[in-house]
Amino acid sequence: MTQPTDLAALAGDLLHAATRAGADGADALAVDGASVSVDVLRGKLEHAERSEGVEIGLRVFVGHRQACVSASDTRPETLRTMAERAVAMAREAPEDPHAGLADPSQLAEAWDAAALDLVDGAEAPSPAELQDWAARAEAAALAVDGIAQVSSAGAGHGDRRIHLAATNGFSGGYRRTGTSLSCVAITGEGTGMERDYYGDSRVHRADMDDPETVGRRAAERTVARRGARKPPTGAYPVLYNERVAGGLIGHLLSAVSGSAVARGATFLRDALGEAVLPEGIDVWEDPLLARISASRPFDAEGLPVARRDIVRGGVLEGWTLDLATARKLGMPSTGNAARGTSAPPSPSVTNVRMTEGAATRDALLREMGTGLLVTSMIGSSINPTTGDYSRGASGFWVEGGEIAYPVNECTVAGNLRAMLRTIAPANDARPWVSRAVPSLRVEGLTIAGG
Repeated sequence: MTQPTDLAALAGDLLHAATRAGADGADALAVDGASVSVDVLRGKLEHAERSEGVEIGLRVFVGHRQACVSASDTRPETLRTMAERAVAMAREAPEDPHAGLADPSQLAEAWDAAALDLVDGAEAPSPAELQDWAARAEAAALAVDGIAQVSSAGAGHGDRRIHLAATNGFSGGYRRTGTSLSCVAITGEGTGMERDYYGDSRVHRADMDDPETVGRRAAERTVARRGARKPPTGAYPVLYNERVAGGLIGHLLSAVSGSAVARGATFLRDALGEAVLPEGIDVWEDPLLARISASRPFDAEGLPVARRDIVRGGVLEGWTLDLATARKLGMPSTGNAARGTSAPPSPSVTNVRMTEGAATRDALLREMGTGLLVTSMIGSSINPTTGDYSRGASGFWVEGGEIAYPVNECTVAGNLRAMLRTIAPANDARPWVSRAVPSLRVEGLTIAGG
């Protein structure tokens, strides 16, 4: 982007067009981004893609009616058309007494986007560099004995700026960069084929694993899966490896979302102030962590953000709220609004952290004795209202506290409310990811295997 778009001016022009078209209030989001991705197969370039452009979104209010429109054309006539159509749509929309902009007194007044360190000062990698990284990762994977092929090796880089402005006086923006590298390896053939992967993604490329490490780890994970078979059926403890444990806590985060709570569609709808995790375990969010991709200086409605306890000492402390869901529930917003250019805000968490235990993952395996170590999951059958849980899984069967053999094609089932109350965390969370959750052992799940 040799001549970056003035996003603040663009958002301001959208607001001006909205008020001229008859809107009582409006907010505008302008996004300017560029990304490059490269895939390699058998050492040669298989696919390369570059995208660059500006997207704009406008939300208007006519009384308590709202409408959203978006476009990728920034010509003045397009802005006028967007505003006129949005106002016309809003006039036909149903009234929502909870919709509306933040009061000016609620807005973030000062923030330090630079302190979040979301921009890599190094020169962006060229497509040739990305291709080289992917090729090196592929070669490292193929060098591991037992790897039949590499199905995917790719690298990418992105650079994105956003600016949010509203007629309540808010105007602010920030930028973030990101670089990624991944590899998927295959062992065996036919019905005995198994695959696994490894990847790394960071704000700063200097923090990334080198390509050889990425390829080797993908291959080692894959080779460990050779000869996978179904585990026995029955009730056993399950240890969710750190790779997938964040998904289990993700179900907790979904259950405390203001959207689900306002609809009553959550198994934790009556749990505020009650124990939902074992005593001594905390889950919190911190949008202001440096060098983490999900960090941000303010939310999508211009409200300030801060560290916030979700669960403290095992007890549920609060819901995750944007302005609309907060108004529905008669509570203040928690500064958790997120949005794209084509839809209104909704509540969403950013950087989630969880209390780690004192034991390693292997120590938890030894304590477990016999059970299942889950390293990947597929499919999902989860009732958000009751918490009934069933997911396809693969990983390793554990006997005598040691990994016995790899397993696949099994199902793990239970009830999330009960599962969460039995978790025991390891000490292996990765602090640089947006959802830093350690391996978690859960008691008494039903495993359906062979």
